[in-house]
Amino acid sequence: MKIKDVTNYIEELAPLSYAENFDNVGLLLGDYTTEITGVLVTLDTLEQTIEEAIVKNCNLIVSFHPIIFSGLKKINGNTYVERVVLKAIQNNIAIYATHTALDNVNNGVSAKMCEVLGLQNCKTLIPKKGIIKKLTTYIPLENAENLRTKLFESGAGTIGNYQNCSFNSSGTTTYQGNENSNPRVGKKGEFISKEETAISVSFIHNLEGKILKTLFENHPYEEVAYEIITLDNAHQNIGMGMLGELENPMNETDFLAFVKKTFKTDCVRHSELLAKPIQKVAVLGGSGSFAIKNAIQQNADVYISADFKYHEFFQAEGKIVLADVGHYESEQFTKNLLIDYLRKKFSTFAITLSERSTNPIHYI
Repeated sequence: MKIKDVTNYIEELAPLSYAENFDNVGLLLGDYTTEITGVLVTLDTLEQTIEEAIVKNCNLIVSFHPIIFSGLKKINGNTYVERVVLKAIQNNIAIYATHTALDNVNNGVSAKMCEVLGLQNCKTLIPKKGIIKKLTTYIPLENAENLRTKLFESGAGTIGNYQNCSFNSSGTTTYQGNENSNPRVGKKGEFISKEETAISVSFIHNLEGKILKTLFENHPYEEVAYEIITLDNAHQNIGMGMLGELENPMNETDFLAFVKKTFKTDCVRHSELLAKPIQKVAVLGGSGSFAIKNAIQQNADVYISADFKYHEFFQAEGKIVLADVGHYESEQFTKNLLIDYLRKKFSTFAITLSERSTNPIHYI
């Protein structure tokens, strides 16, 4: 089995195109064609992670956070990043990162937070925009049903909880082939006017290559007329954070104690308590202060995330309880999510969970 086999499967869960523009995801170090001896799953890739991979005979590290985040101008071991990269290269260890690609999927980082908290009726907190595209093409009436079916099978036509969605309209098409044409209907130089169907379907942008391949393989014309546009619509199942509900409301003090125990943290920093029960809970793994306003707009009683700055706690404004559980703590279950996913596919192969904590923050 090669590295590409594993990374392809990971990208079925978390397509790299879902990642934020600032991020650095995918295979950061290594060759896709390398045969795998073992896979080590971790939250961060540090020198101790490389050493663990060596001991466990793993030549692929699947990490949530990317060790290479911004450009490296030198690799001489002066920083911890450079030392990790050097050690990985010296020991032929590849490194793959998912980061915000996994943050943005419906069953990713925030969904795992919801799971450990026992939340129900969960939905995306900040649905992602700019990832839905629409294809419109024009085809003879007799070929329309087959093409439409093939496009659906390729993943087009899914809108929220509905599948096989399309819009179809009839109209008149005209064309005239030049001397270099090879028309399948009509002859060179002949002016053609005939009834056709216009088919419009939406799809997620990472499927564009597959959708176009299906279109060209199942369209009868030599030259296929089509348009693709990007829609402003938000995708309700892709995006940052999640919102869910507790089965039974809890008072604020009991809930924060529950959160502290669940996330195994020595400290939960929180805003002023509001003396009202907690039931609607917003979560977002990692640095999540940018979503405070979204949690308030969704009428969450509490928002659990990390890395809130002093002045950001004022943004609660008596409308919500903000709870900062710590960056590592909010994402600690992510490596369990990844290893469970990988073991379903590669049950006879060595998929190992890193045993070492990479949390750089300690409490006294």
